[in-house]
Amino acid sequence: MATAESTNPAVMSAAVRRRAAVAPSVQVAAPSRREFLYYIWGASMALLLGQTSAGLIWFAFPRFKEGEFGGTFAFNPEELPSVGAAPTSVPAGRFHVTLTSEGLRALYGVCTHLGCLPKWVPTNGRFECPCHGSKFQLSGQWIEGPAPRHLDRFITTVTYADGTTLATPPDGGAIPLDLDRQITSIQIDTGARIIGELRG
Repeated sequence: MATAESTNPAVMSAAVRRRAAVAPSVQVAAPSRREFLYYIWGASMALLLGQTSAGLIWFAFPRFKEGEFGGTFAFNPEELPSVGAAPTSVPAGRFHVTLTSEGLRALYGVCTHLGCLPKWVPTNGRFECPCHGSKFQLSGQWIEGPAPRHLDRFITTVTYADGTTLATPPDGGAIPLDLDRQITSIQIDTGARIIGELRG
């Protein structure tokens, strides 16, 4: 049976206040020094593993922009040298475009000996390495010097106006060009290098 005290709102709120005052407050204990060090150690290990994983993924799957070494270069067909003329050098791509009677090649502009940068010497009509004297023909073939092999080549794709394409053969040989047909694009992939064959 309800009493007058239990139905009176003022009395009820006072009773509720008294119970709240005597109810024990919940206290959250601070972590001990050992627990705190475990948390810090665990967070440090998680951060280190995350950074290592991101770095490995970044280097395992590199992304190169077009026109950046390691990516694809769009070589202007109008800059194509004439047959037997001095090569066209593209320093950003580290290659030389040469055209011989055999055809078109994109030669990697690094010596196969110790990685120096051979330059085209017009008076001698050949590439000459300034470091140790290796010499190479316009086609990239070794002439003399300590270099163990011919110059490396990049895979090149030539597209004609009618849509037909030609690509560098697997052995790194020249792409035979039909200069009577209009060439619309020349793509040089500096991420796909063909190692020059050992000199004979």
